[in-house]
Amino acid sequence: MTEVVTFGCRLNAYESEAMKAMAAQAGLGDAIIVNTCAVTAEAERQARQTVRRLRRDNPDVRIVVTGCAAQIKGQAWSDMAEISHVIGNVEKMQPATWAALANDAAPRLAVADIMAVRETASHLVEGFEGLARAFLQVQNGCDHRCTFCIIPYGRGNNRSVPLGVIVEQARALVDAGYREIVLTGVDLASYGADLPGQPSLGQAVRRLLHAVPDLPRLRLSSLDPVRVDDDLMRLVAEEPRMMPHLHLSLQAGDDLVLKRMKRRHLRADAVALAQRLRKLRPDVILGADFIAGFPTEDEAMFQRSLDLVDECGLTWLHVFPYSPRPGTPAARMPQVPGEVRKERAARLRLAGAKAVRDWLLPRTGETVTVLVEQNGVGRDDWFAPVLLSGDARVGSVIAATVTATEPHRLHARVAA
Repeated sequence: MTEVVTFGCRLNAYESEAMKAMAAQAGLGDAIIVNTCAVTAEAERQARQTVRRLRRDNPDVRIVVTGCAAQIKGQAWSDMAEISHVIGNVEKMQPATWAALANDAAPRLAVADIMAVRETASHLVEGFEGLARAFLQVQNGCDHRCTFCIIPYGRGNNRSVPLGVIVEQARALVDAGYREIVLTGVDLASYGADLPGQPSLGQAVRRLLHAVPDLPRLRLSSLDPVRVDDDLMRLVAEEPRMMPHLHLSLQAGDDLVLKRMKRRHLRADAVALAQRLRKLRPDVILGADFIAGFPTEDEAMFQRSLDLVDECGLTWLHVFPYSPRPGTPAARMPQVPGEVRKERAARLRLAGAKAVRDWLLPRTGETVTVLVEQNGVGRDDWFAPVLLSGDARVGSVIAATVTATEPHRLHARVAA
């Protein structure tokens, strides 16, 4: 049996399920696949630590390492004695790779030039073990080059999945019983720029929802704030199946820092987008990604990031202390001391936790719609965790009444 250990993003989670299916179809047998992430040095460190532990615990099992870290530093991973094979992000999505591994005909290191890839092979993933929601890859790669980011070198340039394929896979997931789908990609809001007619993400989502009327809930993964198009805005306002929770890739709240990051937006763009979204749908909840302690960031610059949490009304924050990635321009800039980065990240996380607590506190007595996950826990429309009392089938969407709140989740009773 093949086990998959996944690090990183939702796109990795999707690809892990695809690899598991291809490995099983190829008859790979006992093996452990480690799907790595390269977004931070810590993510790579954890993956290496996991590989060493897996080898100690499984001395006779093949360990196959793939993912962004393997794509970027293939030889370094291949040099680890614990690893049997290293395969790149292109190879991991090809059935022939898994057939070669199953037949003992695969090289130890197989990592192609990711920048030469022009298409995204979107695989039909029929199920997600242990998950109530399904991820659906619609885009891969990124044409932009933020100064802190190594991911384009692991994922390549922007590539979109044709809409017909997306619709086909969404229908299959709904037929398999999934009530919620999350569209995923590396630079999701850039969807369609490489396709004939250059359809926007909003146009694609509208056509998807029209073509798959039985899909009750749709979410989007992280969005670049300046690429949220008018069609997507109208969907937020008009389409009840679009969940009222959007996650924005903001990274910072200071204009000079944003320019040094080579981001495509400024602070005012983020504030204007938040205001416009709330005007269209007053109950919308916004999350955001932040990097704390980016090179050259001083206390006043950081304070503008903290202030942005309140100005934009942000709730669910993903906060990372800046991690220098060799080969990126930011790694050559004057660095903020590590302890300062960690301290600023902690302050941002506290601000996010307070925002969540203040939003959850007054919700006692509300009736919420919940997608039921494992162990009596689910997520409401706004992605708040809900601890359920009463019978509810995993994967179902049910109504529940909020009976109490905690700083990070709701308690609710399943409606009779």
